[in-house]
Amino acid sequence: MEQTRQNRIQSFAYVIVVFLAFCFSLGFFGDTGRDKPAFSRCDIELDGRVNPNNAPIESLVRLPGLGIGRAGAIVAYRENFRKNNGNSLAFEDCNDLLKVGGIGPKTVQSVNEWLKFE
Repeated sequence: MEQTRQNRIQSFAYVIVVFLAFCFSLGFFGDTGRDKPAFSRCDIELDGRVNPNNAPIESLVRLPGLGIGRAGAIVAYRENFRKNNGNSLAFEDCNDLLKVGGIGPKTVQSVNEWLKFE
């Protein structure tokens, strides 16, 4: 009798696990019939261009290819530059971003269209 009860519990647990796995897989593959692939990257929408000379870290993080680390490095470089050079601008064009550690030519190319320098 105990064995029968244990078999029923195991069968019920198996059915629940299979059902949950099915529901979980629908979340991943439910969008495949649309034009966009299911695992596409979200498009970035900004209100306008961002000036790295005065933009907060929250605005810089939204740029493609910049995470919290690179955005923080831009802000740190900018603040250090102003501390050592008065009120002069740290970034006069996109190529000045190459002076920031962790930012290379590919990153500069990907953010170029989103930046303004004033």
